[in-house]
Amino acid sequence: MAKTDRESVARYIAKQPKHVRPVLSRVRKLVRGAVPGLEEGISYQIPVYKLDGELVIYFAGWTEHYALYPALDVASAFAKELMPYDVSKGTIRFPLDDVPAKLITRIVKFRAQLARERSEAKLERKARSKRPAKSKARGKSPVKSKAPKRRAAR
Repeated sequence: MAKTDRESVARYIAKQPKHVRPVLSRVRKLVRGAVPGLEEGISYQIPVYKLDGELVIYFAGWTEHYALYPALDVASAFAKELMPYDVSKGTIRFPLDDVPAKLITRIVKFRAQLARERSEAKLERKARSKRPAKSKARGKSPVKSKAPKRRAAR
């Protein structure tokens, strides 16, 4: 079951300007609907969604726009679809009167797939690090020299 802090996200949305709240509620619904099992919470004082502990996406509301913070890889993967919007580094700004549902859903699914891959890679690394190291001597103890030890000169 996904960890959630729904009340915190609901409080975040409730604290936003009245004209921004319905937009953020719609974005929240799109994000949660795109990938079942996302962990919902607040980080950096804005809503965050994770999958298996890996970041999927943040969003935030502002007086003149709302923004998704999906990370850098989205800008290049969705360059053509994002042309009408203000994109910089890991931020996509949308006007409050435009909620491109299909695009947001695709971005969230794309980021969730990347999060799954990161999570699986972490598990593989962890599993590899727990395996015992192979002995070069194949289980035999190293042969000790029978030569007498030398004394240090005085």
